Amino acid sequence: MAMIQTVLGRISPGELGFCHSHEHIMLAKGKPFETNPALCMDDFDKSLDELMLFKSIGGRAIVDCQPVGAGRMSAEMVRLSEQSGVHIVASTGFHKRDFYYHGHWIFTWDEKSIEELYVHELTQGMFLQTENELPRDFHNAKAGLIKVAYDTVGLDAHYTRLFSAAAAACTETGAPMMIHIDIGMNPLALDDFLDARGVPPNKRIYAHPDRAVADIAIHKELCKRGCYLEYDTICRDKYHDDAAEIMIIKQMLDAGYAKNILLGLDTTNQRLKAYGGAIGLDYIRQIFIPSMEAAGISSHDIDAFMIDNPARAFAW
Repeated sequence: MAMIQTVLGRISPGELGFCHSHEHIMLAKGKPFETNPALCMDDFDKSLDELMLFKSIGGRAIVDCQPVGAGRMSAEMVRLSEQSGVHIVASTGFHKRDFYYHGHWIFTWDEKSIEELYVHELTQGMFLQTENELPRDFHNAKAGLIKVAYDTVGLDAHYTRLFSAAAAACTETGAPMMIHIDIGMNPLALDDFLDARGVPPNKRIYAHPDRAVADIAIHKELCKRGCYLEYDTICRDKYHDDAAEIMIIKQMLDAGYAKNILLGLDTTNQRLKAYGGAIGLDYIRQIFIPSMEAAGISSHDIDAFMIDNPARAFAW
């Protein structure tokens, strides 16, 4: 039977509800913050306020995409879900190498050890360490997603080891995989790599192609293969405005890929109202959905992006 694994346990896909498919609700101050000061949301009360705002407009679930060892705050996410009533899907996996201090275990562990860590987090519980501490204590809350990152260096030896470990954990557990794409990267070569290692197309979710991959033909090819695309360049004018985002979505709808699209905000402390940011977790519901409707996108398709597709994409 299909299930989605949240930090509070398994739920049926039909229980997920209105879902943001790529967010960051709690993130400890560390190497990601040193790389980009927007990457720290470590105030529990503020994060709870943001989730309550999300819940007030009908939000039922978010997917937190910060992986193990890079500032993930898994214990706090458990408390947030308990107190807010919002489902949270947490992530294991790896991010870009710039998000780790020199000497971090992610640079030294072999492929099998990394795979075993991911499987442990998906099946037994998430480790509590942050940054470059070695994994030690863990709690019962499990990850429900393998988050990985396709960096501008491509599949060098470091990333080949990590992607191979993630692929093995995916095929062993059945957990979905979300793949960050750096701007300018062509994900088709990586998709071939994952396919060759047995990762099913419906377990491959590509994040940020709306800003990272200019060629819409590549978007369509990934969907043709059966992959999901997670679009989150919403209210990000440094890349493009919402009208341009809607044009990308409409092109994909015209091509017949309504069932392959997920939406999120990829939030930072500059994008969460509770942290003084410009928007908040209510933006898609309150602003972007009316803009899509005004552009002729049907409520049926919008429900697919926000409810039906996440229920399938994040199911095991």
